[in-house]
Amino acid sequence: MEPINFKVYKYRWIVLAAFMIIVAVNQLLWITFAPITIDASKYYGVTELQIGLLSMCFMIVYIIVSIPASWVIDTYGIRIGIGTGAVITGVFGLLRGLAGSDYTLLLFSQIGIAFGQPFLLNAITKLAGRWFPINERGTASGLGTLAMYVGILLGMSLTPFLAQAHGIHGMLFVYGVVSIIAALIFLLLARERPPTAPCRPDQEERSLVLDGLRDTLRNKGFYLLMLIFFIGLGVFNSVTTWIEEILRPRGFSSTQAGITGALMIFGGIIGAIIMPMLSDSYAKRKPFIVIALAGALTGLAGITFAPNYWILLSAAVIFGFFLLSAGPIGFQYGAEITFPASEGTSNGMLLLLGQISGIAFIVGMDSFKSPVTGSMTLPLIVLLSLMLLCFVLSTQLRESPLMKDVKRLD
Repeated sequence: MEPINFKVYKYRWIVLAAFMIIVAVNQLLWITFAPITIDASKYYGVTELQIGLLSMCFMIVYIIVSIPASWVIDTYGIRIGIGTGAVITGVFGLLRGLAGSDYTLLLFSQIGIAFGQPFLLNAITKLAGRWFPINERGTASGLGTLAMYVGILLGMSLTPFLAQAHGIHGMLFVYGVVSIIAALIFLLLARERPPTAPCRPDQEERSLVLDGLRDTLRNKGFYLLMLIFFIGLGVFNSVTTWIEEILRPRGFSSTQAGITGALMIFGGIIGAIIMPMLSDSYAKRKPFIVIALAGALTGLAGITFAPNYWILLSAAVIFGFFLLSAGPIGFQYGAEITFPASEGTSNGMLLLLGQISGIAFIVGMDSFKSPVTGSMTLPLIVLLSLMLLCFVLSTQLRESPLMKDVKRLD
């Protein structure tokens, strides 16, 4: 039997780049107020909890909009699906920049931006499957996920500088203009699909979201993956949210906490580049998921018990590198083991669970911290136990059947 040949197109990298830009901007808009919470509460005349709501609303909205967004992506394709998220992000990002000191309009705009998020994040593996061959999809998903981390890092690092130089209103206006430009870039450069599919015909067709959802929920391997994502994303969201509260009772300053958080994201950016590429190169998913979770467990232990600042920084890089690199590999693995369910369905389900656990873990860590000292050692030990469970569960996963096909073709 002769091998089936197919063509891949260089324009796939243009489409991916345009997607990465709008994803990064959306995440930058999400995290904007995290590094300037106190200043923002004074500027708008509201409590710090109300400023925190500007970020928390993204998790809440995602839970509501995720499945409808996946349906739009699967039914109408990536140009309309992602384009919807891009337009929403651009319009409400600019409206936020025009809100001035009106907190109500600011919150309304932030909720609007949050509605655009699932149309972008749920399409990561869909775009990879539409434009990239099977042996490049882990890399493409990794780069799409990398854009999330870059956006968070830019938001954390640029926001204080811009707010100091131009004021909060000026900073938000700059971000609003950037969001409109990013949306236009995607709308101008994105294409629905290449002239010919980048894969074998039997790997091309996908069922729509409702059919795919039924098929996905019958897949025992996907249940394991969902539990892994529930724990892993919940741990990441809660640790990054409370990094200052975790470190302050142990004598670390706010500046040291900020550097620790930034290095965590930086490590994740490097991991999201390297690990998915290795996964594609070796045509394996499971071993890299297992390795990533083992490394993340080690990094979290370091953050929990680090006796000095340099060990803390090293642990933060390790934690970010491995945990955040597990994300894109896990997304692609989920899309492959649930085939022919749509990539948007599996991607959306995994992210949905992460938003739910993020809220639960954030509230849980705050509830179980020491009422006397504020120490979060006890909740961190609970998170370590959950990460250990995560690692054990990952060893029970079965290798992706599509990766086995790639090895046979090689």
